[in-house]
Amino acid sequence: MTKFEPNFNMPRFPNDEESKKHATIAYIFMLLGLFTGVFWLVGAIWAMVKREDARDTFYEDHYRNIISTFWWGIVMTLLGVFLAFFFIGYLVLLFTWIWSVYRIVAGTARILSNQPYTR
Repeated sequence: MTKFEPNFNMPRFPNDEESKKHATIAYIFMLLGLFTGVFWLVGAIWAMVKREDARDTFYEDHYRNIISTFWWGIVMTLLGVFLAFFFIGYLVLLFTWIWSVYRIVAGTARILSNQPYTR
């Protein structure tokens, strides 16, 4: 590794390790919430509470991912439930679940690799 290549294994800011730990906890809650529902809310609240502590850290965008996944998931689920009277609602619910799984698993994989969520 040369002097100017980024080293993703070293914290860049003093709060990076704490930010990573709390975002990982939120991702775990969100993963559990895919099957139980209650932990989905717990993971989102955890990320919302700890978001300010992660401000200006390497992992700040993971908090944005968790929170936006939660809110968009809620909106799309409500839309799917409303449209469940028609067949399309079940497709919306299935799409929402698959989309949520992708966002949470991708975020978990990236944070465990010491990478930001966005490239």
